[in-house]
Amino acid sequence: MNKRRLGHTDIRISPLVLGGNVFGWTADKRASFEILDRYAEAGFETLDTADVYSKWAPGNRGGESEAIIGEWMESRGNRDRTIVITKVGGEFSPTEKGLSAGYIERAVEASLRRLRTDRIDVYLSHWPDASVPYEETLGAYQRLVAAGKVRAIGASNHDAGQLRAALNAAERNKLPRYEVLQPEYNLFDRSGYDGALRDLALSEGIGVVTYYSLAKGFLSGKYRSAADLGKSPRGHGVKGYLNERGTRILGALDRVSEQHAAAPAEAALAWLIARPGVTAPIASATSLAQLESLIRAASLQLSADDVARLDEASRY
Repeated sequence: MNKRRLGHTDIRISPLVLGGNVFGWTADKRASFEILDRYAEAGFETLDTADVYSKWAPGNRGGESEAIIGEWMESRGNRDRTIVITKVGGEFSPTEKGLSAGYIERAVEASLRRLRTDRIDVYLSHWPDASVPYEETLGAYQRLVAAGKVRAIGASNHDAGQLRAALNAAERNKLPRYEVLQPEYNLFDRSGYDGALRDLALSEGIGVVTYYSLAKGFLSGKYRSAADLGKSPRGHGVKGYLNERGTRILGALDRVSEQHAAAPAEAALAWLIARPGVTAPIASATSLAQLESLIRAASLQLSADDVARLDEASRY
């Protein structure tokens, strides 16, 4: 499997990242371990999570996903073969959030404990924090890198102006810079990344790992009408995709996937994998059957005509 360099780091990843947002939520520990085992067996290595996953689930407090991943790595003895991306800054409570140096330094220790490791491969600022200067945040990361607790840093949910300001602050103060960007990006949700942000990532050589790569499951094709929204706990988040443009995109995915004897989700991920300015998409699975489809997507080669069809169908 051809691996891709993540920005200017020394980290190389497979073209599909496994999302850990479902671990401890719609996938319990047993199911999560089965999915993780098969993902690793298939030759993949990169996991995406966050310290707050999955605080939103009833009865959860946050940290469940990191804890499951940590227990799995320890039980399998494969930490050195696994790339872990996690995040800081999401809200645990009104006083436990943001990107201040003090909070980052506390939060990283909690993540390391849950992950049962001494280092995080890629540590992302989960959300921008306008109350904290970039220099303070990047200074905290510099100390973590120097201590060997973090290998590389990046940003999620930053627009072009915020990313540019962070890069400028790093250069001006000789601090580590964001080498990885994690934007929302998929065939339906293109406007937040295409344009200035994508241009900046390309010009700066920043690694890009996309989230909501299947538009909350809409691009799987299983949600075609309002009646389908009850098919999963995540169905309520798909309602906004049920419009004329969404129908047009699903139609193009149906045609492309049929030509390759593939599922619509596989074609949607293959479009992302082939897209300049994308290192790898993140996708999650709650069953082995779903995971096998993700694995197939990583090797699906779309033709230029396929890409053009999907590009045209997804235009605004």
